[in-house]
Amino acid sequence: MKRRIFGLENEYGLTCTLNGQRRLSPDNVARYLFEKVIPGARNANVFLENGARLYLDTGFHPEYATPECDDVTELVVHDKAGERIVEDLLHQAEKRLREDGISGNILLFKNNTDSAGNSYGCHENYLVSRDVSFQRLAEALIPFFVTRQIFAGAGKVLQTPRGFHYCLSQRAQHICQEISGATTSSRSIINTRDEPHADAEKYRRLHVIVGDSNMSEIATYLKIGTTALVLDMIEDGFFDRDYSLQSPVQAIRDISHDPTLRETVKLKDGRSISALQLQLEYLEHATRYVNSIDADDVTKDVLARWTDVLEKLSTDPLQLGRELDWVIKREWIESYMTRNRLSWRDPKISLMDLQYHDIRPDRGLYYRLAERDMVDRITDDESIELAKHTPPQTTRARLRGEFIRQANLKGKDYRVDWVYLKLNDPERETILCKDPFQSHDERVARLIRSF
Repeated sequence: MKRRIFGLENEYGLTCTLNGQRRLSPDNVARYLFEKVIPGARNANVFLENGARLYLDTGFHPEYATPECDDVTELVVHDKAGERIVEDLLHQAEKRLREDGISGNILLFKNNTDSAGNSYGCHENYLVSRDVSFQRLAEALIPFFVTRQIFAGAGKVLQTPRGFHYCLSQRAQHICQEISGATTSSRSIINTRDEPHADAEKYRRLHVIVGDSNMSEIATYLKIGTTALVLDMIEDGFFDRDYSLQSPVQAIRDISHDPTLRETVKLKDGRSISALQLQLEYLEHATRYVNSIDADDVTKDVLARWTDVLEKLSTDPLQLGRELDWVIKREWIESYMTRNRLSWRDPKISLMDLQYHDIRPDRGLYYRLAERDMVDRITDDESIELAKHTPPQTTRARLRGEFIRQANLKGKDYRVDWVYLKLNDPERETILCKDPFQSHDERVARLIRSF
């Protein structure tokens, strides 16, 4: 797999309750979560010593943006480290609530919809070559993203005018366009935001806002890894098929609403094809591509997992009850419904759906299954704990993270962004770090030594 910069941004659902009732307004909960909690932070927008960014997004949603990663597994680790970082904020905020005489529990959910029908996102970022036109990328990728939900969807108990039913994706229902510049209105499959935080003549940033937030490490790994493999094919001129859909927005919803995976969608060439069949066609191209190059172990592993997942989806999706979020969740909900003779419309089922995404290890359904070794993993708790404080060592994130760590240790006042480091001293220069692949820079090392 080509060396590429990856990043994930996850917004979290946030609430404070007491005995099942809302205790504080979202803005007050957010204030407790961020105020005086992050060392060195002057507001709810801060870079951390692991190179990541933590901030409060629109609608009072905490958002964690991973540091730049150039390895898919490392991205999974840092995505999970984000869960643990916001969980730490949760515990500190609850302590402050008690000190102020306020009873209540703060809850954080790594999901994409709330009870009022609002949606918040999981955004993927890929650094891609400027040599390939944006239009070419979109044409090749939109059918892939529309159908990728069969293994990357987080699952959702959805209420419609025809009643309650289970669907594959939480975001699918909120996608309104193929391509747009908006992220909170008129949401699209691909966003036109092109902020590469790198040499803009050489790179562009592919900003994908159609995906679900995944609890499953396997699902996150596949979501990013398969997309990277398709990007490799496009950049190398290997992928030349046109799978353009007649109506991508309608297709993404139709596919999501059919967990049997039999629903077909129309291509512009007149063919009707299921999401599974289309993914198998992408997989066939990827297999030929990988066999034509000197593939590294990561590429081979992504291809093998992709192949295995699609084969199991073709025969019996329940075989993936340890790997894919939508299958894991559905299996446990249906088991609970059977034991307790409940229907999809029972409020307990929607609550169980939400509980799957609770990030607290002692309360979240996903983490209770993980504790019992009932889900497969890519990483381990020790690696995740290390990633809370340690940036990737092979990207620009290392420079940022070390600068922040040393500045905090020495009590220095500073400013950082994705592309620069600056001590708040008029005599000090701003150091621009425009190469996201560069993990060592003598200018930064010299600045740190001067503290």
